[in-house]
Amino acid sequence: RRAPAVYIPAIHLHMTAATMQVSQKDFEKAQEQLKLLKKDPGNETKLKLYALFKQATEGPCNSPKPGMLDFVKKAKWDAWNSLGNLSQDNARQKYTELVSSLVSAESAGQKKDASPQDSRADGYETILVTTKNNITKIMFNRPDRKNAINHKMYREIIKALQEAGKDDSTIAVITGNGDYYSSGNDLNNFTNVQPGEMEKMAEEGAVLLKEFVGHFIDFPKPLIAVVNGPAIGICVTVLGLCDIVYASDRATFHSPFSQLGQSPEGCSSYLFPKIMGLAKANEILLFNKKLTAAEACAQGLVTEVFPDRTFQKEVWARLEAYASLPKNSLAVSKQLLRSVEKEKLHEVNSKECEVLKERWLSDECVNAIVSFFQKKSKL
Repeated sequence: RRAPAVYIPAIHLHMTAATMQVSQKDFEKAQEQLKLLKKDPGNETKLKLYALFKQATEGPCNSPKPGMLDFVKKAKWDAWNSLGNLSQDNARQKYTELVSSLVSAESAGQKKDASPQDSRADGYETILVTTKNNITKIMFNRPDRKNAINHKMYREIIKALQEAGKDDSTIAVITGNGDYYSSGNDLNNFTNVQPGEMEKMAEEGAVLLKEFVGHFIDFPKPLIAVVNGPAIGICVTVLGLCDIVYASDRATFHSPFSQLGQSPEGCSSYLFPKIMGLAKANEILLFNKKLTAAEACAQGLVTEVFPDRTFQKEVWARLEAYASLPKNSLAVSKQLLRSVEKEKLHEVNSKECEVLKERWLSDECVNAIVSFFQKKSKL
């Protein structure tokens, strides 16, 4: 499978200087290598590649600045324009080096096989799913994007939850690969949408989110979150639907909905006030307060916090002990605990998704996201 297009235009290069022949050959080879990558390098890297390619072949940015709402063209223009007067030779060099680093990283990743005692579920691109010692582990696996959840990842997590709910494991665990648990909803989900497709995007996004959260509500076994690092947005709000939440002391919890012109989801508008009280929930859901792991534990969102240096060892020893308990007894007990409010949770999920759909279509939300990307590009 080829990685998504990087929007490299097909143009003919005219190089005559003998000193440039080797460089040009390497440049063309890098273009071919890029097409063979199997893993999506992420939108930020693709923008860098696009900008370096344009700089290498056309020189400094010479096209008019696109409109504010044309997210894709504006992002590409900003990336190219940010290179300033970088010479075409240097741009070729940087492009070739960047592609080489991507090829090397992918090659190294392919050499890492699953542990022989693990049963690994293949067919996933954005998550890793393994079953061992009666535990099905669902690991967010976009570490280069801080495990941001794009549309494909939403669908793959849904599929993994469906399969984990039916397999022979006793418990299921969700965690993240790398430094982050998850940076939440990938805001690049919004950048590839043309103005005329906004309503379709909002409708499809609301349907996908409702289904995603619904699978957390209905999951039949104990579901445990192992929060290995910072958590943002949707991956924070659905923690209220998990049965246990263990966190490293370096984890943080942040749901910046109003900052992005959006509104709560994951049943957090109902569960967070129940878990931590209305006043504390308001600080998080209305005013974007970021919690440390200790604060999240004190407020009831996190079950227990562990020192980062011993986090994995202590947590997984405990999880293996849980997984040795009678499977059916755990499942039946969970259903008794959840059945009281399951209907209410689905009702809340529907309402939250309905409101979010309206927010996504509002000028306020669009402007907030544009402002976010503008600030990010200046960092």
